[in-house]
Amino acid sequence: MSVEKMTEVEESFQRVMGLKKMVDRWRNAHTDCLWQMTLAQRRNPYAALKMQDAMAQELALAKKQLLMVRQAALHQLFEKEHQQYQQELNQIGKAFYVERL
Repeated sequence: MSVEKMTEVEESFQRVMGLKKMVDRWRNAHTDCLWQMTLAQRRNPYAALKMQDAMAQELALAKKQLLMVRQAALHQLFEKEHQQYQQELNQIGKAFYVERL
């Protein structure tokens, strides 16, 4: 083997080793993070329960808000259709019966 090929092989080996070290560091950090998360959950189970309760409350409020938005959109649609029917009836000389008090 020539000297140039030897240096290329050494350089590629060093790159591979550098990548392997980086992957190993990432795996260690990921494992440590998972360990810390489970440790925190075991230390304070009430905090996890509070968080779940808060998420459930937020979800209930979001559902309620979505229902209100849909109801408002439906009300606007009905109002628009009512106006359109009223215009069509006016064009042919008729109208809705409205009881006056």
